[in-house]
Amino acid sequence: MNTLKIENLTVSINNKVILKNFNLIINSGEIHVLMGVNGIGKSTLTKVIMGDPNYKIEKGYIYYNDKLINDLTVDERSRLGIFLGMQLPLEIEGVTNADFLRSALSIRQKENFKLFDFIKELDKNVESLHMKSDMIHRGINQGFSGGERKKNEILQMYMLKPSFVMLDEIDSGLDVDNLKIVGESIMKYYKEYNPCILLITHYERLLDYIKPTHVHIMSDGKIIKTGGFELVKEIEEKGFQNISLKKVVSTSECAIKEKIKNE
Repeated sequence: MNTLKIENLTVSINNKVILKNFNLIINSGEIHVLMGVNGIGKSTLTKVIMGDPNYKIEKGYIYYNDKLINDLTVDERSRLGIFLGMQLPLEIEGVTNADFLRSALSIRQKENFKLFDFIKELDKNVESLHMKSDMIHRGINQGFSGGERKKNEILQMYMLKPSFVMLDEIDSGLDVDNLKIVGESIMKYYKEYNPCILLITHYERLLDYIKPTHVHIMSDGKIIKTGGFELVKEIEEKGFQNISLKKVVSTSECAIKEKIKNE
């Protein structure tokens, strides 16, 4: 079983503290949804887990499968199986999607990499995501619409096969039809590979396709309430400002508190 564990994490950027004593555990087969108003640290969390050097860990620990990853590079974390589908995917000229994925997989698989199998799987996933076939031969996200960029992130997920998946507002920029394709593709991946998933979204519409096992509300750099899918319904009905802050404590949070107490 794969496990991401965050203990008492405090993070800053440009001397401004964003995350404050943040705690979370995500295991294989769990889908955790992180919700909250803009600017309270949701995207920061994903970037810190992925190893963005612009963010400074003031204190606390991030473990993946009991390995401390605080000081690992983005590339090293990726090789451990950690993946981030970004909110605003970058456009990169001169490197095609196919070249990027082939290089990443050949480095990871080494002598086990088979070019024919790679091409066959890439074509299959492009078709499944209803992407235009020429997209894999264009620069990464070059000339792509917002929705096409998000589908390209899901294509990368399918090819790289991470065991821990973070998706930051993967639903933004998607129309109704493409939202269905992306949502169903994520659930298909979940059922086939049983990853840990951390999903950031503002809207219930994505959760028509992706059913979370845990829902967290963030405020002021920390989780202030945890529950199940019923918490999403409460947010939709009342909004973040009017929601009851009586906290439903998750089993993962209990485990963290017990570990800290014992130490």
